[in-house]
Amino acid sequence: MTYRVCFVCTGNICRSPMAESVFRARVTEAGLEDRVEVDSAGTGGWHEGEPADPRTISVLEEHGYDSDHIARQFEPSWFSRLDLVIALDTGHLKALRRLAPTEEDARKVRLLRSYDPAADDDLDVPDPYYGRRDGFEECLKMVETASAGLLTAVREQLGGRAA
Repeated sequence: MTYRVCFVCTGNICRSPMAESVFRARVTEAGLEDRVEVDSAGTGGWHEGEPADPRTISVLEEHGYDSDHIARQFEPSWFSRLDLVIALDTGHLKALRRLAPTEEDARKVRLLRSYDPAADDDLDVPDPYYGRRDGFEECLKMVETASAGLLTAVREQLGGRAA
C-alpha cells in the first residue's frame, strides 16, 4: 500500500514545491520510493499551471534537487486519498483544516516544522516570495531539517502497513 504525502503552501511555487523535492529525495535515499508518493499544492489557484518560482528552481538545482514542477490548487476531495497533508505555515494549517470534509481528514494536517525538534514554538516556514534569494536558501534549510523528522514519522507509519 502506498503512503501519500502532500505539501501545501499558498501558491505552490515556492515553499511547497521545495518541500516536495527535498522530501522526495529523502524518500528515494531511504529506498522507499515504491511505498511513498510525494506531491504538493497551493491553498489558492493563483499560479496554477505555472512552474515554480525561478528562485526556487535555482536554489533546488544548486543543492542537487529536482526542480520539475507545475503549480496546482489543493482540492478537498484529495483528503480521502492522502495519508498526510503537510502545511508550511499556520495559515495553511488553518485553511486546510477548514477544508477537511471530516475530523479524521483534519487530523491528517500537520505543520512541516513540527517534525524539527529544534524549531521550538516557531513552526512557520517564512514565505520567501516577496524577499530576496537568501530567503529561499533559508527556506531550504528549514525544509531539509524538518524532512529528516518527517521521514522518521513516515517510516513509523509504514511499519504498520503491508508492503
